[in-house]
Amino acid sequence: MADVMIAVTPFHGHVAPMAVVAAAFVAAGHRVRVYTGAAHAAAFEAEGAEVVRWREAPDFDEHDLAATFPELGSGTGLGQLMRNIEQLFIRTGAAQCRDLVEAYGIRPWDVLVAESTSLGAAFAADRTATPWVTVCLTPLTLLDPGTPPPGFGIPPAQGPLGRIRDRVLIGALRAITRRLQRAHEEERALAGLPPDGRTFDEACYSPGLVCASGVAELDVPRPDTGRVRYVGALSAASPEASTAGRARQLPEWWPELLAHDRPVVHVTQGTQHLEPRDLVAPSFAALGRQALLLVATTGRTDQDRFPFPAPPNARIAGFVPHAELLPHVDLMITNGGWGGVLAALSAGVPLVVAGGDADKPEAAARVARSGAGIDLRTGRPSPRALLRAYRRVEGDPAYRANAERLARRLRAHDGPREVVHLTTAHMTNAADPG
Repeated sequence: MADVMIAVTPFHGHVAPMAVVAAAFVAAGHRVRVYTGAAHAAAFEAEGAEVVRWREAPDFDEHDLAATFPELGSGTGLGQLMRNIEQLFIRTGAAQCRDLVEAYGIRPWDVLVAESTSLGAAFAADRTATPWVTVCLTPLTLLDPGTPPPGFGIPPAQGPLGRIRDRVLIGALRAITRRLQRAHEEERALAGLPPDGRTFDEACYSPGLVCASGVAELDVPRPDTGRVRYVGALSAASPEASTAGRARQLPEWWPELLAHDRPVVHVTQGTQHLEPRDLVAPSFAALGRQALLLVATTGRTDQDRFPFPAPPNARIAGFVPHAELLPHVDLMITNGGWGGVLAALSAGVPLVVAGGDADKPEAAARVARSGAGIDLRTGRPSPRALLRAYRRVEGDPAYRANAERLARRLRAHDGPREVVHLTTAHMTNAADPG
């Protein structure tokens, strides 16, 4: 039995897959602590883990970030994204590290398992000189030799001109993120660590083991170093496999969905940056008069309506478990959250992706390259673009065939158990490198 510390930034989209990972460690007989925010403690305690809460690090409500981080404001675009990364994920790093080092002093862990936005966990692994594993919950953005610069949603370079393109874009990326690099270096110093020469976007990836959600077919080609291992989708094998899943109630209109004989389209804005006018409203405008059933979720369990009228063929809920919903869905329209993308593809459901910022354009581009869906190349599509994309996917069986092909690859994995197996092997190798 190992003592495992799991670090999770307190966003629902991070908590849900990591709760399943925590449950897999508990089921394997390990003693598990989880470092996360107070709002998500119950999700991990229900799986048998102990919770260490953010204390030095400023705990926050993901639906009211400005209350804790007034510097963020409420804008959109690249500037807002840079502020979010700096304030939420980088400038909390040293404080996270102090919380974790204090927990280690109370009871040392054998291994630290951190999702890929937990910069404080990277610092704490250095401070405690303990084995460390990254679980990547987003499209993998490691800048390996020959891979395109992350964030642009572009394919790998082809030939000399492509390599020149990548060098130019990497230079531009470093210039754009210079402020973030400076923040990372300052936080590392505040954590009591010397400079290590790594960029902030590399620093959250363990140098020993990265468990990447997804499959190689949804990534860019990369050299096989043994460091990156694809583990499929990080979800419960069935709705009954998760305590949290058992506790959720299906909406009152559920029997109508089961009896429906027309196509079912699921529309989701995700669980962060919830502005339903970006994607849900134009989806309603595009598909409200089509012969189909629209199932839309708000992303909040305490809210089952939108601030605009819904068409007669729409049914709305705050949240519906994907394991229950997706077997009945013919097409999913999404903002490109990686967990939702993988859930849809695991069910063989083709996608229309409106990826606006953060990792979403990468997710959209990878779906399009796989042939399992359409990349709308914007987070705010027009109703016309959505209707056109729907008709393309509906009219071309290749999209579903490619989604089903990826479903077979994804379902060949048991992601949570593979994370446990790879982590224990990594611990053994770290203890006996020879």
